[in-house]
Amino acid sequence: MLQTGNGCALMATNCRIGQPIEADSEIVSTLTKSESLEPDNALQQLRDFIANGDYAPGDRLPAERQLINALGVTRNALRKGLDTLEREGAIWRHVGKGTFITTPQTLANVPGIAELSHQVTPIQMMRARLSLEPAIAREAAINASGDAVNRLIMARDRAVAATTWDTYEADDDAFHRTMAEATGNILLVSLFDYLNQVRRAVAWRQVIRATDRPPKDHSSFREHDDIVHAVEQRDPKAAHAAMQTHLNSVSRRLFGDV
Repeated sequence: MLQTGNGCALMATNCRIGQPIEADSEIVSTLTKSESLEPDNALQQLRDFIANGDYAPGDRLPAERQLINALGVTRNALRKGLDTLEREGAIWRHVGKGTFITTPQTLANVPGIAELSHQVTPIQMMRARLSLEPAIAREAAINASGDAVNRLIMARDRAVAATTWDTYEADDDAFHRTMAEATGNILLVSLFDYLNQVRRAVAWRQVIRATDRPPKDHSSFREHDDIVHAVEQRDPKAAHAAMQTHLNSVSRRLFGDV
């Protein structure tokens, strides 16, 4: 194939010097359709990737570069797909932390995490926690099996052993979710999961750490001990009070009195 001065390729076609070059409408149509379908394809690939990856609420997705390579999509298409999933409440994203799986939404009128996290204030978030989590601790003290208590103890100990704040935050999340699981009530677990996703999105915008890891005398360690002890003793009133004390302490450290 030879190229002429006006960019016309000399092929077995009717291309003539000086004539305007008309693009092949079929090729243009195909390219346009391909470009318009790419975000939709990326979205479906993301859905399949999450569904087949055994991701649980709170799990972090791979970084963008890894997702691009794994799915074979462009960065633009990937981001459009992630935007859609975030609007739907399937994921939430935190700058510097990553992209996380949320609790599956089954109620069409329940706002997505991203939307809700921008409507809820830190004070509202903490009041919601103070309304729900002490009740969860009370139910755990009443209903927890021996295995559930053991898992709670292990979750508490992992938080104490954390060597970074990021690790501690993940272990602290696990401790509180293990408490919810100890109730044996799937509805309470689902309510906790939803609230916890909002908590992360709201609270992490507020936290500034002065050290690399929690200090050995971090007040939450003692407070977790008190909560676990109350559950072990099957004392629902003490468990409720211990969780309330713990959350009030967290609230004062992060936001002041609520």
